[in-house]
Amino acid sequence: MQKEVSVNVLGTPLELCSRDPLTGFFRDGHCNTCSDDQGSHTVCAVMTAEFLAYSKYVGNDLSTPQPAFGFAGLKAGDQWCLCAARFLQAHDEGCAPHVHLEATHAHALDIVPFDVLKLHAKPAGH
Repeated sequence: MQKEVSVNVLGTPLELCSRDPLTGFFRDGHCNTCSDDQGSHTVCAVMTAEFLAYSKYVGNDLSTPQPAFGFAGLKAGDQWCLCAARFLQAHDEGCAPHVHLEATHAHALDIVPFDVLKLHAKPAGH
């Protein structure tokens, strides 16, 4: 699996999304991607209670711990490399989480328009 170039949606080097919880397709804390990443885990999203409830409702429970997979479950405030299509779906449904643009991989733009990502950019200082 060859990683794509680590560039964010702003055209600068991809920043860390999260090491606690450890995220990313490569589990390196970054929203790096490659051709094997069928879900395009490229959007660095800041979890909200509303989004976690929505994600569980549509069949992707991110909040329940799965110890067998070393997954402690996410809570509001956690940052996570989210599938670009799921982010866009949440946006369309009015419950998209905030986005850390500097940690969102440029390949997210293959699925999510930049204006949509920018609309959900996390506030400065958060």
